[in-house]
Amino acid sequence: MSQQPIDRVQITHIGGPTVLIEIGHFRILTDPTFDPAGSKYERTAKFIDPAISASEVGPVDVVLVSHDQHPDNLDGAGRAYLSQARQVLTTPAGAQRLGNGVCGVDTWETVELVGADGQRVCITATPAHHGPEEVLSMLGDVNGWIVEWNGAGHGALYVSGDTVFFDDLREINRRHPVGVALLHFGAAQAKVYGPVHLTLTATDGVKLAQTLGDAIIIPIHFEGWAHYTEGRAEIEQAFVAAGIEKRLRFLPPGQPVSLEV
Repeated sequence: MSQQPIDRVQITHIGGPTVLIEIGHFRILTDPTFDPAGSKYERTAKFIDPAISASEVGPVDVVLVSHDQHPDNLDGAGRAYLSQARQVLTTPAGAQRLGNGVCGVDTWETVELVGADGQRVCITATPAHHGPEEVLSMLGDVNGWIVEWNGAGHGALYVSGDTVFFDDLREINRRHPVGVALLHFGAAQAKVYGPVHLTLTATDGVKLAQTLGDAIIIPIHFEGWAHYTEGRAEIEQAFVAAGIEKRLRFLPPGQPVSLEV
């Protein structure tokens, strides 16, 4: 890591799973979804416009695509946006499908970004299961992400990607102590897979939060799409019931929020 600590960290929730993360001069975008409200897809529909357009976001250093298989994580406008990034990271299978120099990252593999001034950010792929065991083969691989930098005194930034709770997630905080976690909630469902949930329920989000020490929990991916079955109310209720509501933080759409990590 660089000898000079990075002391500026800013997060902007654009909508769904799409977040702009600014660490020093590094600009990182997660799961770009820029299609307009009213867009319809094979198994879902989009209800809410992105709070910031792709053109307003502008170029970024890296896009983190948790997976490319579903439009609520990479829609048409999001795919078009990928060419504006210096680098795109995703799963190895996703990199083969996307082509164009996209980099596939295996679980626990780390990619280092180096700025012109010598500052560094390290991005590590973490485990994720996009549903219970019986549907995993149909849904394909997903990555979560750990983002680390010099100066993150309170811990790393964790982005869960689309996942349910499973035991391997307990290893994340052991390897990379987390200060802030962006968790994909929504309890997503699709009829083709039956009644199972494909992303975190509010209750399982609490379980994951409890493995992450005292990390701040920022819910994303919980509104704006037809296949989400839980929203803010369910998340808040579950965290209150668990007595950890003070760790919960919802971001105002489109507004940059500075974080201490």
